[in-house]
Amino acid sequence: MSVVTVGRPQRPLSGRCQVPSDKAISHRAAILAAGSAGTSRIGNFSPAGDCHASTALVRRLGCEVTEDGDTLEVTGLGPSPSSRVFEEGLDCGRSGTTMRLGAGLVAGLPFTLQLTGHAQLLRRPMERVAEPLRRMGAEISTSAGGRPPIHLRGGELAGIEFTPPQASAQVKSAVLLAGLRASSPTTVFEPIPTRDHTERLLAAMGAHVVVAESDQGRSVRVEPGALNPLRLVVPGDASSAAVLAAAAALVKGSDVVLEKVSANPSRIGFFNVLRRMGARVEFEPRGDGRGPEPVADIRVRYAALEAFRIDAREVPALIDELPLLGLLATAAEGMSEVRGAAELRVKESDRIKGLIAGLRALGAEAEELEDGFIVRGPTTLRGGVCDAQTDHRLAMTFTLAGLVSEGPVEVAGSEFVADSFPGFLQSLRGLS
Repeated sequence: MSVVTVGRPQRPLSGRCQVPSDKAISHRAAILAAGSAGTSRIGNFSPAGDCHASTALVRRLGCEVTEDGDTLEVTGLGPSPSSRVFEEGLDCGRSGTTMRLGAGLVAGLPFTLQLTGHAQLLRRPMERVAEPLRRMGAEISTSAGGRPPIHLRGGELAGIEFTPPQASAQVKSAVLLAGLRASSPTTVFEPIPTRDHTERLLAAMGAHVVVAESDQGRSVRVEPGALNPLRLVVPGDASSAAVLAAAAALVKGSDVVLEKVSANPSRIGFFNVLRRMGARVEFEPRGDGRGPEPVADIRVRYAALEAFRIDAREVPALIDELPLLGLLATAAEGMSEVRGAAELRVKESDRIKGLIAGLRALGAEAEELEDGFIVRGPTTLRGGVCDAQTDHRLAMTFTLAGLVSEGPVEVAGSEFVADSFPGFLQSLRGLS
């Protein structure tokens, strides 16, 4: 088990940093490219381990994939790929996005296969994506308790109208992907809107996508049809930027600029909350604004923090950043509360349980709720040992705790940080 020891920096964090390319956009770009007719070119493709799982999957499905530095070229399967039966399971690594979106891609293809992966992935719920694909006409089954492996035989599909029981961008994306090969339109209703990278990329690739907003939420409708090849330069990852922004908000006197980050409104919920807490956060738009994703430089400066409250409607825009906010709450004046985030319990680990256990081990006053947590601050953390449960989000959160603790913080189980933020420690050192 990997152990990282972190102590207080000798000076405030400062400087400019370019974070790794966006993981969520890279996943979707590779998998959508696999479903297109032609060769897509994706610049600044994410080096994260999870995204390598997606490129490995589309390569196994029969796509030609070439890499030149950080540029990925994917030749899609086209409108009528040959029927295939895969004798061995296709490995999705530790990536839930790869497995769920991969199921949506394959559901309309004449393929018979099994999607499997690392032991940690095999604990995650997959019936939530199997059920709508089954309704569309795919032959699909999950294993005990609705977990992976997923057994799937794709084929002729019919469009459906579907409302996911949980707010899930991955489930929405899988259904929309399958809808491209259905015999009629497919509509996904979202009472609580989730990140919209898939809709943006589908539109950029020529799909007929209609998005409608109302007081009841958002609907996304896709017409059956072929995808054109994609031309895209992936911006910086908003979730990785949030980690360094949290560090700047914790360490007194810090002033950090994070360059060329995705400023998609469905991904910047963390920065909105950080600003609400009192940190000084500024967005400076970059680029010509003509690509599918907005891009900005984000400047974060330290200031005294106030407590926050987050409910279910805010959660989808910052689900990956909630552990960071739990740590920030230890430095904020008052009681911070998160509700409506039960989805944290079925990530790479039970992030609610793991977060609260780690914060308490450092001396924080924190309480676990069924669907969230409460943290009272400000509290001076004393240092100690935290178990990140081999969860990359918890590992990075506890690493930041060492920047403001009285004694060193030892983080056990941090070996998979590169799943989402390759070069995390080097980036942090570069600012400190």
